[in-house]
Amino acid sequence: MVQAKTWVLIRHFEGFPKESDFELRVEQLPEPNDGEVLLEALFLSVDPYMRPFSRFRMKEGDVMIGTQVAKVIQSRNPAFPVGSHVVGRCGWRTHTVCDGTDLTPIMPDWPQDVPMSLALGTVGMPGLTAVYGIEEVLGLQGGETLLVNAAAGAVGSVVGQIAKIKGCKVVGSAGSDAKVAFLRELGFDEAFNYKTVGSLEEALKKAAPDGYDCYFENVGGHFSSVAVPQMKDFGRIAVCGCISLYNDTVPQTGPYPHLTMIVKQLKMEGFMQSRWEHKHPESLKRLMAWVQEGKLQRREHVTLGFEKMPSAFMGLLQGDNLGKALVKV
Repeated sequence: MVQAKTWVLIRHFEGFPKESDFELRVEQLPEPNDGEVLLEALFLSVDPYMRPFSRFRMKEGDVMIGTQVAKVIQSRNPAFPVGSHVVGRCGWRTHTVCDGTDLTPIMPDWPQDVPMSLALGTVGMPGLTAVYGIEEVLGLQGGETLLVNAAAGAVGSVVGQIAKIKGCKVVGSAGSDAKVAFLRELGFDEAFNYKTVGSLEEALKKAAPDGYDCYFENVGGHFSSVAVPQMKDFGRIAVCGCISLYNDTVPQTGPYPHLTMIVKQLKMEGFMQSRWEHKHPESLKRLMAWVQEGKLQRREHVTLGFEKMPSAFMGLLQGDNLGKALVKV
């Protein structure tokens, strides 16, 4: 019998998450039945979506939602041999018994010199989100100007680099000077710290005086209200996240963008990467190729220890991470 540690959401978040919203539990797992496997988590992802999704995809007492890279340590399912690695939506657990549903085998030709943790980041869900936001939603073309906020995070940093691969001008906003320096290392044409600029409006105008063709939205709220009026006519906006709103107890209100959107004839579309799941294998190969060619740089913010899952999650929500936030078991 294997013992699994799990983090359970014992009460729904009210405002910013607290340590007391979580409880660490231990459970005894049964031996795998026919068709089942036993997984051992190696890396667990912490992502902003967990905050809003926990409200409508979980009930109190559930194991926290989330994705992990895991190793198969027992198997009665030929599709997942012992010693193989998978990405699984297993939640915040050290060990899992499952029938293989919601498991994705790690690419069989995964290079030995590429950390497997990237399957939760640049060559995983965040990378796919960047690809589809740029190609399927924005239809970004060479020579255009792209704005991305939360640009030093797991998604934003890949967005900016893919846009550079496509021959675009890229402007990134981030929340610390260290993050701005990181964006410059990645090749962003312009980058600024939104917390220290005197005027966000002026910073955006200075970075792109002629305006923005495309805007990859990760933040929402005040930033969006200032950015939308600086779009060019027929500009496109991909709404991936709105982290500035996730912890509000009272919903933010206006100003509202409708008149600007009408006059400038803007297109704004929300999306999730799962819409293009049928393209994942090909898209992951492209991301891996860019990594190996040195066209996609990556940074990981790794917290050691399963016991630190809640603190890693809360740190992510307050912007402590530079690059992809992970927990290594």
